[in-house]
Amino acid sequence: MERKIKAILFDLNGVFIKSPKLSERLAEKYGISADNIWPVLKEILKKTRLPETRTADVWNPLLEMLHTSQDDLFEFWFTAESLNEDLLSFSQSLKNEGYQIFVLSNNFPERTAYYRSHFPQIFESVSGSYFSWETGLIKPDPKAYEHLLNENKLRGDECIYFDDSEENIQSAATLGIHGYIYTSLEEAKMVISSFQPSLT
Repeated sequence: MERKIKAILFDLNGVFIKSPKLSERLAEKYGISADNIWPVLKEILKKTRLPETRTADVWNPLLEMLHTSQDDLFEFWFTAESLNEDLLSFSQSLKNEGYQIFVLSNNFPERTAYYRSHFPQIFESVSGSYFSWETGLIKPDPKAYEHLLNENKLRGDECIYFDDSEENIQSAATLGIHGYIYTSLEEAKMVISSFQPSLT
């Protein structure tokens, strides 16, 4: 049976955004082991990716460990990230060909605001963006993918999805989504070209 692909879904960090590993950068800057930093950061991120978390003090355990401020932490963090310009250009060409392009990201308000301000071209080149802190749905929960599919009247088998997490790929696959680990633009092009004759 012919596979008709209508949409391409992309994770944001590690795909559209090049993001150096924060715990290692913080370890180098503050002289604290990344093994000590990561568990604290991981617990905070679990909370900030949800819409009900709006208080600044959620970051306090990490700020106290590093003896820094939230503003300084975010500046150090966000300014080291960069846009994958080649992927952005490719995604725009896909959109011009007729594909719907979506970003699906676990993220928190301040980081999202930074991206929307500093990388507006991402949001101008996609059909829609879905952030966990806005939807309340966190990958790999299948509901995160279902929400996007339902809102855009798509079936899972009509979508190709790129992420840097195997767990997220496997979850998407339970809905019939064609999931692939993003390793390079060249490989992404090869994957999409294998479906290209079925573009509608």
